[in-house]
This record gives sequence, C-alpha cells and structure tokens, in this order.
Amino acid sequence: MFGNIVRTRRDLLGATMLGAALAPIAGVSSARADSSSLRSFASIERIDTGELEVAYAEEGPANGKPVLLLHGWPYDIHSFVDVAPLLAKAGYRVIVPHLRGYGGTRFKSAATPRNGQQAALAADGIALLDALRLDRVIVAGFDWGARTANIMAALWPERCKALVSVSGYLIGSRDANKAPLPPSAELQWWYQYYFTTERGEAGYRKYTREFARLIWQLASPRWKFSDAEFERSAVSLDNPDQVAIAIHNYRWRLGLAEGEARFDSIESKLAALPDISVPTITMEGDANGAPHPDPSVYAKRFTGKYQHRTIGGGVGHNLPQEAPEDFAKAIRDADTLV
Repeated sequence: MFGNIVRTRRDLLGATMLGAALAPIAGVSSARADSSSLRSFASIERIDTGELEVAYAEEGPANGKPVLLLHGWPYDIHSFVDVAPLLAKAGYRVIVPHLRGYGGTRFKSAATPRNGQQAALAADGIALLDALRLDRVIVAGFDWGARTANIMAALWPERCKALVSVSGYLIGSRDANKAPLPPSAELQWWYQYYFTTERGEAGYRKYTREFARLIWQLASPRWKFSDAEFERSAVSLDNPDQVAIAIHNYRWRLGLAEGEARFDSIESKLAALPDISVPTITMEGDANGAPHPDPSVYAKRFTGKYQHRTIGGGVGHNLPQEAPEDFAKAIRDADTLV
C-alpha cells in the first residue's frame, strides 16, 4: 500500500505529526457518527481450517455461486460490508474472512509462527475453501487481499473461477525487492522501513489505531470516512497477533525475516512471477494514494480473458468500500468472462 502521489518531506512530517497528536486528519470527517447507525454483518461464523480458526462473514443463498472477498492492511472485512449485499441480492454466496492477525481469526497453537509471508496467506485461503468444501470460487480483493487472490489464481487456477484484483498483479519477489527504487518511490514506502526497526514495531504496537487512521487517509486522500466507519474496522486490529503478522509481512518482503521452510516451494514458484490464466478484471481508483503499478506494466501477466477498469470520482486505495457498486459489478462481470 501507499501512494504514487509524491509528497514533500514537510507534508509527510506534518501528516505524521497530526496522526500522532490524534488531531482530525484532513479529508476525514470529524463528525462522531454513532457506529450503531452503520451497517454491519449480521453474524460472524467460525471454522477450523487446520492451523487457524477463521472468523468470517457470509451473506447470500447457501447454494449461490461462491465468492471469496479478501481485505488488506490495515483494514478488515467491513471493506466489503456494502459489496456483500449487492452480490447476495444477485444470488451469490459471499464469504468474507478476517485474514490471519485480524478480527476474530485466531491461531490454534501458541507454537505456530506468526508468519505474514505471502505464501502463508494464500495457503490460508485454500485451507478455508477446503474447510467450507468449496471446489471453485470467484476470488477478489485489494492490498494484501489482492496479492493473496493473485497467488491463489496463479498457483491453484482449478480453485478459482475468476479473479477481481485492485491494483492488478501484486505477486512479489524478495530478489526483486532488493533493487533500489528512485528516492521519490522509496519515500512512499516509509512505513515499510519503519517496521524494520525495533522502534517501529514498538510504535505500531503503541499507536496501532493512530497508525491505521493515518494510512487510511494517505491511501485514500479524497475519501471522507467518518470516525464511526474507521472504528468499525479498527477493532479488528485489536487481534493479539496483528502486530506480529504486520511486522513480519514487511520484514519478510525485504529479506530481513525468514519465512517457513514448508512454503519454500511456493515462494520459488512465485519468485518467477507466474502468469494468471483465469478470467480477470483488474481495477484502480483514480485517487489511489498507495504504491501501485501502472496497468500497462502488468496487463501481460493475465493470459486469460482480461479487462482493466479505472474508477473515477476520487476513489482511493480501499476501492470496495469507496465504490461498492463498481466492485460488485466487476465481480458479476468477471463471472461472465468465463
């Protein structure tokens, strides 16, 4: 996450100081709306997937076409709270899980490594499909969720009927991450470098909500989310494994933390940047303040039926929550690309 909008050092420091001071952030409504007035999922289900007990929301008919919606960091399942009923009304069975380290999802054993590497998250997705006895789904997401969806579609295409991915192709390679970027691009990954330090880990642990709010604003500079909308999702960051998972994710990307050997073969395949052959629609908001590639860079990675859509009107990084109708339509349309 985080933007291709180049900010000056003074602007960035100013925004950070505002977040640290807990002051209202520009572009965010300071109105303290009652969170009870916001829509929430009717219930949260739990299922044993082997390593995890996954908490997930479900809407729509049990016999509907299954859709798996995957959120990113530092967000949660409420990124899809307005997408789900649109799809349910169209007859889809919508599954929206909390990723490891979020909401009610829990590790079953204290001995299990709190691993945030990309292969672990994708393996979680496949394990969830197995537990739910879903052979094949439409998979969609943004941020960490888009990367997870990309990997599932690339390595387990038989399990994915179609793909909707915000910001396109996000499969990563640690070798590629060794290459330095131009200074303006490096600046936009400030939090990644912050997380490599003990100070950064301690800071994120102490100021998790403040950190998340700042990221929300910087990644979606024109989205006027309310305090209540933020708090509805922020409670998911109270998960006891959130800090460990987030810190490991970013340190692993830079080669500063080890992954698990059981995922080495998967990571080897991902390092080759495999093509994705399932029918795909990629999406981008016209005001996405998070780092994201230009669609022309990744279009060739999608070798099946493919479309790209740029959503206008000031839509930022959290595209499903900011433009739910467009996101739901992309899923319905991806279904027909098959």
